[in-house]
Amino acid sequence: MSKQKSDVFSALNLAVLTVSDTRTEENDTSGQLLVEKLKEAGHKLSDKKIVIDDIYKIRAVISQWVADDGIQGILVTGGTGFTGRDSTPEAVTPLFDKTVEGFGELFRQISFEQIGTSTIQSRAVAGLANGVIIFCMPGSTNACRTAWDDIISAQLDSRQGPCNFVAQLKKTEIENCRSRG
Repeated sequence: MSKQKSDVFSALNLAVLTVSDTRTEENDTSGQLLVEKLKEAGHKLSDKKIVIDDIYKIRAVISQWVADDGIQGILVTGGTGFTGRDSTPEAVTPLFDKTVEGFGELFRQISFEQIGTSTIQSRAVAGLANGVIIFCMPGSTNACRTAWDDIISAQLDSRQGPCNFVAQLKKTEIENCRSRG
C-alpha cells in the first residue's frame, strides 16, 4: 500500500513512562502533564507507568512497549541528569534502531534561554525503535512542557511540514517528507 501525504491529523497511540525513585501517581506532575498534553493534541494514551531509576527496569518497560503493535510513541520523563541514579539514556539508547540527535541538541538550545548553562547537564535523547518514536526528557515539569510545546507536539503531528515522525511509525500510511518547495 502506498503512503499518502496527510493534510489530516493522525492520532497516535502513546505511552508515558516516569522514571523516579520518589514519584507516585499522586505527585507525578511531569507524567501527568505529558498525559494532558498528548490528549489535548488529540492523541491516545495507551499506557502510563512509573518505574524506579534502574537501567534494567526502565529497559524492560520500554522493550515491552516497543514490542507492542498498538504503541507508536513513548514519552519518558526523568533520569536524564547527572546524578548517580540517573540512568535513562543508558537504559534506552541501546534499544534505538536510529538515534534522533537533533532532539537533544534542540532541547538544550531552547532550554538555554530558560535555564542558562545548566542545560549542559541535560542528557535528553530520542530515537526510533521498531517503528516507535521514543523521547526521553528531564523529570522537571517545566522541561517536559518545553519539550512537548516546542518540539515533540509538532513532530507527532502528521500535518507538520516539511517533515514529522508520523510517517516513520508503525501502522501509519503517511508519506515521509514533503518538498520544501
